[in-house]
Amino acid sequence: MVLLREGMCPGLDQDLVRRLRDLHVKTVEDYVSSDIEDLARKCSASYQALIAIRRVLLAQHAAFPVSGADLYDELLSSSAILATGNPDLDALLDSGVYTGEVTELAGGPGSGKTQVCMGLAATVSQHLKQNVIYVDTTGGLTAGRLRQMLQSQTSSHEQQTEEALQRIAVYRALDIFSLLDCLHRLGANGGGLRQASVGGGSVKALIVDSVSAVIAPLLGSRHQEAMIMMTQVAISLKTMAKDFNLAVLVTNHVSRNDEGTVQPGLGVAWSHVPRTRILLERLPDANRPALRSITLIKSSRRPCLIRAELDLQWWSTSNSQASGKRELDVNDEL
Repeated sequence: MVLLREGMCPGLDQDLVRRLRDLHVKTVEDYVSSDIEDLARKCSASYQALIAIRRVLLAQHAAFPVSGADLYDELLSSSAILATGNPDLDALLDSGVYTGEVTELAGGPGSGKTQVCMGLAATVSQHLKQNVIYVDTTGGLTAGRLRQMLQSQTSSHEQQTEEALQRIAVYRALDIFSLLDCLHRLGANGGGLRQASVGGGSVKALIVDSVSAVIAPLLGSRHQEAMIMMTQVAISLKTMAKDFNLAVLVTNHVSRNDEGTVQPGLGVAWSHVPRTRILLERLPDANRPALRSITLIKSSRRPCLIRAELDLQWWSTSNSQASGKRELDVNDEL
């Protein structure tokens, strides 16, 4: 919803904005959906001038249709599949995380969400030689853990590990305002993304761990404000994924519904944001504490409720050296 303001387009001056607001025409949507002839009479304004303003506003803010063929051509030329480095997770995700989309990983405390995020960051940086932006909202990411993961994945020299670390740009955003500011700076004409690129590679993955940590605390006493900010975060993430061909991975907490079933948090409004949603749960296996259950609960490519087991230690062992060594063009899989 865009408010009408002075200078938004030629002819829309302070006096006209005031008169329109007196008629309860406060937003672009209000204006373009109004009867212009009726507005001209009530505002004592020129009908031709109001029509001209309407044309400019529609050109600036209206969505334009795109043919399905054009969309498909764009998909083939720009989309890619990024392997996570873990074969079980890649199999569940239909080969990995997709650029141009938001993928969500939901789980309770200690379920291993941050481990998965670091595993993806390490794989994209080390094996695919691409840049990663990691937005940490909880303080769960430590350079020591990330370095250890990178070193265990390969027998490469220390210099190569350092280069992989350089390709991961870490941002701290411990509240919703910091997160919104961070996303805005990164997405502003792509300038922030270019600054985060190292060694000529492009930014291919954006990780936000966790999006719920800064939104959920506001959903109580400041529910309406939280919903507005959550919408702004959602728009920023989806726009960056689409405009810059990024694979966006976010983590979310879990809650229980009336039947006692575990489900991702942040409610129905947020559930429409991620294209793919995975539920990560601990398993009662004392002999294998790193083993987790992963369930695909939303997908546009695979049947839902597919369940598999995930070993969190995979990214910390030499097994991962053979995984995720290339970035797949979408033609390889679709």
